[in-house]
Amino acid sequence: MAKKEEHLRKPEWLKIKLNTNETYTGLKKMMREKNLHTVCEEARCPNIHECWAVRKTATFMILGDVCTRACRFCAVKTGLPNELDLQEPERVADSVEMMGLKHAVITAVARDDLKDGGAAVFAETVRAVRRKNPFCTIEVLPSDMLGNFDSLKTLMDAKPNIMNHNIETVRRLSPRVRARATYDRTLEFLRRAKEMNPDIPTKSSLMIGLGETREEIIETMDDLRANNVDIMTIGQYLQPTKKHLKVQKYYTPEEFAEFKEIALEKGFSHCESGPLVRSSYHADEQVNEAQVREEANKVAKTHN
Repeated sequence: MAKKEEHLRKPEWLKIKLNTNETYTGLKKMMREKNLHTVCEEARCPNIHECWAVRKTATFMILGDVCTRACRFCAVKTGLPNELDLQEPERVADSVEMMGLKHAVITAVARDDLKDGGAAVFAETVRAVRRKNPFCTIEVLPSDMLGNFDSLKTLMDAKPNIMNHNIETVRRLSPRVRARATYDRTLEFLRRAKEMNPDIPTKSSLMIGLGETREEIIETMDDLRANNVDIMTIGQYLQPTKKHLKVQKYYTPEEFAEFKEIALEKGFSHCESGPLVRSSYHADEQVNEAQVREEANKVAKTHN
């Protein structure tokens, strides 16, 4: 009889107590009433309560809740979408206002069925949120839109505060982990976003625990910096269901702290690195720091 494959036991530092207080449950009810989806819920983010109720940040997932890709790390359902809701941007903007958000992250399922990958709706959501919430900062987290850089320009022209696009994993593992996306296209996407608007900080996220080596993690940092990425987040991969890729290693908090130190030494302006860190974790701090740096650069240019 074949030996049953062993599963790694989750370490203590990854066991968190969910705080489902009245603020959180009220916000969740509002999301359902508005027929909105958040990646906070769909991706089963462990930080949802802290972000929604305490930090006043949330990540909205637009363009429906059915993704055209089937990445082996992601819990979002896969299929052929049959909707394109042109009223969604206004509903997202209204919800940002009702939640009193200080920072909104707008992401989306991959919509490879659409010619522009959903860029027009994405850009209109940015504009709608800004019209109704002028003091709320906005981060966008799109797919690679299959390398359609006209679509990227549509989104960059909406002038989000941060452009985030995730590398997800190291080069060697990328074909196994991601569906249709490629490592090099992600790097090009980030590089072109920076070229289109150098004043908008770019950001990318790396999951670890999928079988990568320490050297490959550092190589990924170098690749991101070589393409002028400003901000990096590093978090522990957690297997969402038995159908998804298994965790190969749980990194310790000390190892995450070391990776943060290395990232900052390599020139990233900000790095969040920890077992429970996700792409949008403490995103409000990142955009605030970026704005401070931008003002400092303007002052420096004036004096020069």
